[in-house]
Amino acid sequence: MLDEVVFFDTMREGLWVSLIISVPILTVALLAGLFVGLFQALTSIQELTLTFVPKLGAIVLVFWLSMGFMTQTLVSFFQDRIIPMITGG
Repeated sequence: MLDEVVFFDTMREGLWVSLIISVPILTVALLAGLFVGLFQALTSIQELTLTFVPKLGAIVLVFWLSMGFMTQTLVSFFQDRIIPMITGG
């Protein structure tokens, strides 16, 4: 059976990994939204697609660039933490 300490430690580490993985995308989404909002305020253009398309493009670009880092982080977490728990090692 799984001890509570091991369970909560694994959950804590999993949440930390998810935070580390999501930070690049969330940061770029925040900065793109800030710049587009500033551009809209300066030019008085209130177009909905102007906020959506640049943010989506920035998110896709950063996701594509950081995909290797994300994959390596998740694989490392599963190999070091989850798989040994499943196999009983």
